Amino acid sequence: MANNNQYVLVIMLFLDLCLIYGLSSAVGEDGTGTSSQKMVNVGVILDLDSPVGKTAQRCISMAVLDFYARNPNYRTKLNLTVKDSRNDVVSAASAAVELLRNEEVQAIIGPQTSNEAKFVASLGEKAQIPIISFSVTSPSLTPTLNRFFIRTALDDSCQLKAITSIVQAYGWHEVVVIYEDTEYGNGLVPYIIDALQQIDTRVSYRSVISPSSSPLKILKELNKLRAMQTRVFLVHMTSSFGSQLFVLAKDAGMMSEEYAWIITDGLSSVLDPMEGKVIDSMEGVVGVRPYVPMSTALDDFKMRWKQKQTHSKISIFGLWAYDTVWALAKAVELVELQANYSSALKKNDIGKSTGGILSQIGVSKTGPRLLQTLLSTKFEGLSGRIRLIDQQFQPAAFEIFNVIRRRERVIGYWTPNKESFHDLVQSSMLTNYSSNSIAMDDHGEFFVRKPVWPGNTSTPPKGWAIPITGKKLRIGVPAITANSFDEFMKVEWFPNTNEPKSFSGFSYDVFVAALERMPFALPHKFIPFTNGSSREVGDTTIIASRTAYVDFTLPYSESGVQMVVKAVKDDKRKNMWIFLKPLSWELWLTTGGAIIFTAVVVWFLEHNQNIEFRGSRQQQVGTTLWFSFSTLVFAHKERVVSNWTRFVLIIWIFVVLILTQSYTASLASLLTVERLQPAVVDVNELRRNGAYVGYQKNSFVRELLTRELKFEENRLKDYIFPEEYHTALSIGSKNGGVDAIFDEIPYLKLFLAKYCTGYTIVGPTYKTDGFGFAFPLGSPLVAYVSRAILNVTQDHEKMEQLQRNYFPDESKCQDPRSTFSSENQSLSVYNFAGLFIITAVISISSCSIYTLSKFLYKKWTVLNSIHAKPSSLLSVWKHFHQNKPTDQHTPASSATNARGSEASQMLESFHQAFDNVAKDEPRGLSRVVSMHLDERDSKMKKIEEEQTRTREGHEVSLPLHRAELDKLLRVAVQEIMAVEMDKAIQRAGLLNLGPSLAAILAMANETNRSTSQLNRLNEVNASTRLPAATIANQDH
Repeated sequence: MANNNQYVLVIMLFLDLCLIYGLSSAVGEDGTGTSSQKMVNVGVILDLDSPVGKTAQRCISMAVLDFYARNPNYRTKLNLTVKDSRNDVVSAASAAVELLRNEEVQAIIGPQTSNEAKFVASLGEKAQIPIISFSVTSPSLTPTLNRFFIRTALDDSCQLKAITSIVQAYGWHEVVVIYEDTEYGNGLVPYIIDALQQIDTRVSYRSVISPSSSPLKILKELNKLRAMQTRVFLVHMTSSFGSQLFVLAKDAGMMSEEYAWIITDGLSSVLDPMEGKVIDSMEGVVGVRPYVPMSTALDDFKMRWKQKQTHSKISIFGLWAYDTVWALAKAVELVELQANYSSALKKNDIGKSTGGILSQIGVSKTGPRLLQTLLSTKFEGLSGRIRLIDQQFQPAAFEIFNVIRRRERVIGYWTPNKESFHDLVQSSMLTNYSSNSIAMDDHGEFFVRKPVWPGNTSTPPKGWAIPITGKKLRIGVPAITANSFDEFMKVEWFPNTNEPKSFSGFSYDVFVAALERMPFALPHKFIPFTNGSSREVGDTTIIASRTAYVDFTLPYSESGVQMVVKAVKDDKRKNMWIFLKPLSWELWLTTGGAIIFTAVVVWFLEHNQNIEFRGSRQQQVGTTLWFSFSTLVFAHKERVVSNWTRFVLIIWIFVVLILTQSYTASLASLLTVERLQPAVVDVNELRRNGAYVGYQKNSFVRELLTRELKFEENRLKDYIFPEEYHTALSIGSKNGGVDAIFDEIPYLKLFLAKYCTGYTIVGPTYKTDGFGFAFPLGSPLVAYVSRAILNVTQDHEKMEQLQRNYFPDESKCQDPRSTFSSENQSLSVYNFAGLFIITAVISISSCSIYTLSKFLYKKWTVLNSIHAKPSSLLSVWKHFHQNKPTDQHTPASSATNARGSEASQMLESFHQAFDNVAKDEPRGLSRVVSMHLDERDSKMKKIEEEQTRTREGHEVSLPLHRAELDKLLRVAVQEIMAVEMDKAIQRAGLLNLGPSLAAILAMANETNRSTSQLNRLNEVNASTRLPAATIANQDH
């Protein structure tokens, strides 16, 4: 491997020698070049003593060689003239004037700092030549305000979103900004404050350090920062000044645990050239810098860089300088500038009379054209995609790195379009990425590593600590509550002095618990007061009128004002209608409707098959309702035969049992339990009677009573102690007391806890926002304290413990002997809604299933008749044609004989018609059946008329209804139809004869039942020895 590296180095050196030889042959001894290339003068202004200046000078030289080696056929070539600014504004301005006046440059690369660039950019505007800076990143110097100024670098404000994502990721809410007192440092500070405010982070302190400050002065400023509570520092300095700061910070003990340091790209982009001592002092620092994508050209450049500069790596400013030269060379070639600058220069005549130096600077005729060409240049450079928008580079991505053991380890990335570093940190906390996880995988997906913080710890600093020095927050405590409801706030005093001894109470403990959950330390001191305070801790109610003077935190207790009154006995046992009280009117009506509905269901399921539910309409209605109402007392005697009826009644009787038992229990309670009712039920009654009402002294409730509830002021009385409430309510308005006390809910609960019996809360709740802590208007602490209060109130164990400590008697207040009556003690429909729904569903389902079963039974009979055997149908046919008179009956009358002969004719006609049906005409069979059914109806009418005449002549007594006569006549027709249909099916193979055939087969299926009914009728007549003439012929 070593031999291969040596071969590579030899080859690269050979190529460099060839390149230098080629360039020297192309350039004349006078430096003007060959006749094939025109030299274009370009000035370069750098601080050659700074790390950035040294790196940039080498990169610019390599860029010129590389560009024209790759583009040997270009007609133009850059002729660079380098000037040293010595990190001085005057020197930089002098160098720019000299380049413009003597060298007649057509563009200037540089200068290096923002202070220098301001004046040089003005000169460029005057000469109308591009001023291109690769290192001026201050947002105070805006290219849009300087038409000929181009920034081939990133604006410092572009990195702020990446920095704020780090701050947000670790939940830091306060940051100290340390910056140098230069144009570079001051220009970014307003942008830093705005960016941090967007994530709800406050800049607690701004530390401005002059570059000319001595180490002792810097160390004094660091000790001042060390005494503060904030432990997160954002450093925005150049590399030369920032390196000195971190060495002194380590000496001051500020590079240890609980500290967090973040640096901007002005310092992070040039870490490599720093000394080992500086890198050691920066252990645990987190920084951001522009992300440079890997490329073949960049790898080749780094290899050649190491061959010449092995002691350091190249910085981002060097890459930007390299790309700047390439962009300018491309633009110059496209503009096709002339070789002699004087021919492209228009001398400035203004100011010649004064003899000033600026009067000798000309105005370039090709400068505007060169500027527009530069702005439209696009190519892939070493630093990435080169594209100028608004005369400057646009951000693509930023690396977030961590300094560990003199090395920079990338721990994450920030991009404008993808998820932020904050999201990556949160996801890494959930997935527990190890410290060895990569920052980017092969597919370009970003991960995050756990950084190592100062003190060599992986635990993120919380961002604050208890300060060594500083002012304490003065918090006022209302001392007036020490003599009243001291469960909320109690102040104990030293007996011999006027100093408070201790503080306690529910409000005090909530505030202290909230301070413990603050993201930073909050030194404080409690001061009792009687006339008010700007910061107040106690039982202070949040109301709208007070928000004009203070800002409140979120409430920590329930809210509202209510009225407590005296309770008196309520004896309703003297009411003659008390038996209706157990159930509400809605429940009475619903129960009656359910009884009627159940009666209808039982009648529907029973009347077709149960003789007890038949008869006239009046008899059916009476029986059905009697049956349903008698179930209330389980006195029903009617027998039910349907299983579905039994199922419905099981559910209904269960519902009745529940209703009756509930009614009995409620009525017993009304008759036996002694109840209390409020002496006053609403505010209107108090005003109407002119009663006195009370309130707590120094409370906003007085304004509520006079302004909203319209009480007269002479009817109001103020009290302090709960004992005073009890005395005033006990004696009443007529004896110098009050009939009601208005106060906030927490106080009333305490009052009722002490006096359980004899008082009750009535009326509506007048809404307030509860108890909160008051701060001055615009105080930044309100948001932090409110969040801490939420954490406390949502900690159920903590709140229950506080409740038990200060309000232990609230659960013991209820006295079983003093039950208060309410407005409505009756049982409602809602209490039994489930039972009513169940019985309704069961009843409707039973009726539906019963109806469906009857329908399916009939259809099933029709389908079974299709598969009936011919032999069974033939047996019916034979039975019909036997026509044998029995020994027990006399011959039928002439009318009956007539019907037999007509029926025989119908059978013969049917037989002939069926024989005439063709095998392939199933529809003809249907028409034949319909025709003879019509003929049957006409024959039946004639038989009825003959029967009527026979009955009138008293020849026979035939008690047959028309329906029974129709059934007897249909027997013969069904028999012949069944036989002939069987023949037709066998003869023609007709398997799908349509709905008419199905109806005929259904009629045939009823033949056997009709025949059996006739036989039973004959047996009955024989047993009663009726005349033979009273029975119709069986053949009919």
